[in-house]
Amino acid sequence: MHTAASLLRHGPRLAALACAMLSATALAAPDPDDWKTVIEQAEGQTVYWNAWGGDSRTNRYIDWVAGQMQQRFGVEVEHVKLEDTGSVVSRVLAEKQAGNDDGGSVDAVWINGENFAAMREHDLLFGPFAESLPHFGLTNPADNPEVVTDFTLPVDGFESPWGRAQITFYYDSDAASFTGDGAPPKSMAELLDWARENPGRFTYPRIPDFTGSTFLKQALIELTDQDEALYRPVSESDFAAVTAPLWDYLDKLHPHLWREGQSFPASGPRLRTLMSDGELDLAFSFYPTDAAVAVKEYQLPKSVRSYVLDGGTLGNVHFVAIPYNSPHKAGAMALANFLLSPSAQAQKQSLDYWGDRTVLDINRLSKAQRPLFEAQNNNPALPPADAFEKTLAEPHSGWMDALQKAWLERYGAQ
Repeated sequence: MHTAASLLRHGPRLAALACAMLSATALAAPDPDDWKTVIEQAEGQTVYWNAWGGDSRTNRYIDWVAGQMQQRFGVEVEHVKLEDTGSVVSRVLAEKQAGNDDGGSVDAVWINGENFAAMREHDLLFGPFAESLPHFGLTNPADNPEVVTDFTLPVDGFESPWGRAQITFYYDSDAASFTGDGAPPKSMAELLDWARENPGRFTYPRIPDFTGSTFLKQALIELTDQDEALYRPVSESDFAAVTAPLWDYLDKLHPHLWREGQSFPASGPRLRTLMSDGELDLAFSFYPTDAAVAVKEYQLPKSVRSYVLDGGTLGNVHFVAIPYNSPHKAGAMALANFLLSPSAQAQKQSLDYWGDRTVLDINRLSKAQRPLFEAQNNNPALPPADAFEKTLAEPHSGWMDALQKAWLERYGAQ
């Protein structure tokens, strides 16, 4: 078989073929440090961005991003809507096992936690690229280590941050359960007491939904007396002993949930719908402004208020990654960099689009850019300004899968 270099020595037609081979190689693996070339190669590419599609707000924002990418860079972004990001891990792994190392079906993926760990374990990601993105420095990773760590695992440049999430509770202050001296529960113990007094007015999404699984971790962090174990691999801990308080708690809580814990809503957005329909008085989201956006869009009553637990709530950064066999890596890097731009981050944080918190360090922005991120504090459903001063770190990535399996074994038949 001829190499591209040898073909150059055999006449015009073969030389043209050699140039095509060299061009294809460059397009397949652009140098993240040569940003000018990355942008040149990105033009005309179609990036298949696999991202959760279960919420109209995230879909609305991704549609806006797609329009901007086409207008600014000539890159078409196709949102491949996912129900479970784990399906991307399985697909890319299957492509690798089949020897498809250049023409993968996924160009970018919204990812974090256990799925990132699985893709790194099987060498399924392109990189490092994130720290070469021109806008990455605006995250100020030296002072914000969460943008370079995912569920305790170092990112090492194999995924780029683009948003922050944190468990935030919200309730209808006009509901009978909160009138008079009725205050919302500020701890897991108080939540159990409140649920007993107000049966059927709270629930959480069915596992393995991400929001429901995050609720399990929130409860476990508060209930276990072995917190340090959660930040090591599960195999290094006594799983049964660490999680025993969680199962005892859920056994007591479930009979007082919506539909007596015999059925669970499918997702976080479904929780919001149950609140809107008046079936719940108390709910939670992994997006702090979720309730405020819903109030703004007349999906929830103006009496809804948001808050966090006294001991803090679980939070993390979510990322975008590029599979190793993406045929459009330049376009995917251009997308990741645009997602970190002040304009894209401000639009994402806006209640008119998504309300997702920025990963940028505001102090790194220019005076002209900072006003874009000023709090929209005229919405009473927004959490208090100091609500996120105490953010609980995500446990090691293996705990998510272990908790999901254990929950399904105990309650999955319900």
